[in-house]
Amino acid sequence: MSVTVGQVARLAGVTVRTLHHYDEIGLLSPSERSQAGYRRYTDADLERLQQVLFYRELGFGLEEIAAILDDPGSDAMTHLRRQHELLMVRIDRLRDMAEAIEVAMEARTLNITLTPEERFEVFGDFRPEQYDEEVERRWGGSSRYAESRRRVASYTKVDWLRLRAEAEGITEDLVAAMKAGLPAAGEAVMDLAERHRAHISRWFYDCTPDIHRCLGELYVTDARFTATIDAAAEGLAAYLRDAIDANADRHATGRSAS
Repeated sequence: MSVTVGQVARLAGVTVRTLHHYDEIGLLSPSERSQAGYRRYTDADLERLQQVLFYRELGFGLEEIAAILDDPGSDAMTHLRRQHELLMVRIDRLRDMAEAIEVAMEARTLNITLTPEERFEVFGDFRPEQYDEEVERRWGGSSRYAESRRRVASYTKVDWLRLRAEAEGITEDLVAAMKAGLPAAGEAVMDLAERHRAHISRWFYDCTPDIHRCLGELYVTDARFTATIDAAAEGLAAYLRDAIDANADRHATGRSAS
């Protein structure tokens, strides 16, 4: 069974002119002709066309393709193996490009001006952009949201590393206090909550006690925040929330926060 050039063009998604050109340069000549002299392509011709189109997609020139296909030492399986290997290389390269673009998009969204290497050094596997939608929904129109974005836009890798070290220090002290059995409403733990509030104010926006109280509630009502905080110690999110509430009450009653 053989098919016409028009049928081949429709099946392969190429133009009739392209098929004529392949015929003219000897890359793909139809094996049969009709009684009227029209080109007819056999199954073998269609298989060769498939190989041509595979190699074209992989970036090979027509002369290179002709040399590859006419190599007497290469059979159909050899071509398939080679094409598979080349495709896997391309897929890996495209995946790397996609990841680089994603990082650039995330950094632009967050106004974080870090290279991919610096970003990994600062954040590791944590992705702050996973909270973007929630943050935008809750505070997108506020002056504090704008202030936070303005500040982080200027932070260098050194700034981010200092910020992270400070945050980790607070977390470590909170974990130690919780494991030691110190009450969340006790002075020592309220002081840790105050350090937490001051950290936010220093690095992001003016975090008032009332705003801090809202954040504390978010830490226990949003599973993403809870999971992130509790990764340091089970129950830490609730412990921090209670300490934040107690500290906010302390501010409201005018007691000093050391």
